[in-house]
Amino acid sequence: MKGNLVQNRIVIWSVEEARRLFGGGFFGKPLGVPKPKGVDFDAPLIVDMIEGLYLLKKGKLDIYDIKTDVKIPRRQIQKICAEYYVDFELKFLVYSKLRDAGYVVSPGIKFGCDFAVYEHGPGIDHAPYIVQVANPEDGMTATGIVLSGRLATTVRKQFIIALPFPAKKSVEFVSFDWWRA
Repeated sequence: MKGNLVQNRIVIWSVEEARRLFGGGFFGKPLGVPKPKGVDFDAPLIVDMIEGLYLLKKGKLDIYDIKTDVKIPRRQIQKICAEYYVDFELKFLVYSKLRDAGYVVSPGIKFGCDFAVYEHGPGIDHAPYIVQVANPEDGMTATGIVLSGRLATTVRKQFIIALPFPAKKSVEFVSFDWWRA
């Protein structure tokens, strides 16, 4: 499958390929379709850089420069990702672990976190989890945890902190449940 790098996104121009990619794991978002229902759309697919790199590593996507139509090597895509994302390596490890476990992972910016995580996919269920990637070497304050918990309760999601350990290629997940007595 072919995608073109356009600034910090990848565009799958072929509607047929866009439908196949979206239908095969809810990757990307159809352009101009706020809440797609299945693959009944006639639009290109916009893929986030982390998603694009994941698909590239899995052999499901080749990424080309939009101006020159030259294939971009994986190392260069990783370098571009590192420029756009703070703690990219940590976030990519968490994204990959969640996707490999069968979850559908989308950017969580509208929830004020790194990722929104679905068990089945957008349009099928609501994302039950929001995930914040935390560097295990950084400290965490009680105030930060409470703020995150209040955010999660407001949007009716379970808040999860992901602690990635790149040297071990592992991630530990810590979840918080908020309840009233």
